[in-house]
Amino acid sequence: MMEEILAILLAVAIAATVYYFMKKTLTLVINAVAGLATLLLLNYFDVLAWFGAPDIQVNLVTILICALGGLPGALILVLLHLAGIAF
Repeated sequence: MMEEILAILLAVAIAATVYYFMKKTLTLVINAVAGLATLLLLNYFDVLAWFGAPDIQVNLVTILICALGGLPGALILVLLHLAGIAF
């Protein structure tokens, strides 16, 4: 009887842990997509050319910044790029 209760509690704990990590992963993916979509749209419409700056390269560093920061991360990348600090 005790073994069944422990097995059920363990299954609930594992399910809760998996749910927590999947929820965080989904948020990270949504942030990454939103930030990268913003950068790609800025590059596609040559918005930065209006300010005399070249397009922002999409590489591993910019993907990580957009994944962790989302739209504010993309905005920070644009501001740093306009200030002359490139990644």
